[in-house]
Amino acid sequence: MAAQVTGARGRTWPGRWVYGEGVHDEPIDPFNGDPADPAAGLHDPGDDAPLDPLTDVERQDVLEDLADLEIYQALLAPIGVRGLVIECEDCREPHYFDWDLLRGNLRHLLSSGRPRVHEPAYDPDPDHYVTWDYARGYADGVHDTLTEGTDEEPDADR
Repeated sequence: MAAQVTGARGRTWPGRWVYGEGVHDEPIDPFNGDPADPAAGLHDPGDDAPLDPLTDVERQDVLEDLADLEIYQALLAPIGVRGLVIECEDCREPHYFDWDLLRGNLRHLLSSGRPRVHEPAYDPDPDHYVTWDYARGYADGVHDTLTEGTDEEPDADR
């Protein structure tokens, strides 16, 4: 007989429980399989012709964005910045992404080769979001301040 695992709410499951198992980056569709799905008549983006995979250069750019995002979050989250704002080229509207959502979107782009469908954030406070350029400048300023007076040369490509 397999071991029983008891969860925090007293429910038991057969077998071995693994932390994080069954966790999804994307929200689960609450209408999945429902014949009354309000989006049933909409075009499924999965029906589109497959996109070409990311080139090596594009893949490297996304990896660098992920690395930069970690630095920006470490520096900016403690002072109240919740994420980044990006001007959407498609709809010409600003899109507000919290740190985890943007990280998930970049990881999705790496794994699938296509960006996620975006929706505007619900009532974001623009004062809590900054642009990539602002975050990059802030990180560069912190770096320059910390290396001021040392023998370290500034990066030539910054």
